Amino acid sequence: MEQLVDPQIFSHIRVVMGMVISLSMARLLSGLAIFVQHPGKTRIYWLHLGWVLFMFLYLIYFWWWEYRLHMVPVIDFSVYLFVIAYCCIFFFLCVLLFPTTMEDYSGYEHYFMSRRAWFFGFLALAYALDLIDTALKGKAYFLSYGLEYPLRNAAYIALCIIAAITPNRRFHAVFLTAGLAYQLIWIFRAFDLLD
Repeated sequence: MEQLVDPQIFSHIRVVMGMVISLSMARLLSGLAIFVQHPGKTRIYWLHLGWVLFMFLYLIYFWWWEYRLHMVPVIDFSVYLFVIAYCCIFFFLCVLLFPTTMEDYSGYEHYFMSRRAWFFGFLALAYALDLIDTALKGKAYFLSYGLEYPLRNAAYIALCIIAAITPNRRFHAVFLTAGLAYQLIWIFRAFDLLD
């Protein structure tokens, strides 16, 4: 019989994770609020806004996904440190989408394309860490998602590496559109919401 984590430890970890994820969500929402507070001050870029939506969904999905952390038989400090570091990657991604100041940039297109290597590098790292995070929840849990899961993550990692390198707007548009559509489909299928 599988031993479950002490509920107090699990609750403690969820609180700390929740704080980091909340900061990430707050960064996205505050960044979007600037467009309402100061319309026309900074030029909006649709690809940037698309990745903001992508990250918003990813944060919600991650928080829901981490419910399964209670399946980890033993949570020691290394697991705790890993999970918190994983959450911090999301915060960095959100800060990269909405910097503290836009003074050095003509708009979000200029900013986003000049910082794409950082953004997509961290996003590739998030998908790599996602594989480890899922493996922590047990072999049976990892295998329950089938071959599609590791292939999906490998594809996102490869596409992120290409996106970090190329300034080709057409590639970025296709990657965003297909990536966002697939992410939505994956989320609904992964949590049996379409059945």
